[in-house]
Amino acid sequence: MNNRPLHIAWVLLLALSLGSTALSVSWIWAQWPALAGVAVMALAWQKARIILAQYLGLDQAPSWQRGFNGALSGLCLLLLGLYLAPLVL
Repeated sequence: MNNRPLHIAWVLLLALSLGSTALSVSWIWAQWPALAGVAVMALAWQKARIILAQYLGLDQAPSWQRGFNGALSGLCLLLLGLYLAPLVL
């Protein structure tokens, strides 16, 4: 069995997690909280897509993957909207 795709997924998840960590300790939260929130949500969304595709095997079932990606995108947009609502109102 070839574990190369799982290793690549693991490295990508590690890199995205490091990006989230670096973003969370940076000065950007004080200067541009809306931009920081969008960036963190984008990183979390991409991490969830990698986990669903590689670790749960949805890359082998494209129709299921499209459905999960749609639902995940909707959830991320909802959460992002809830985060941004107090900042813009």
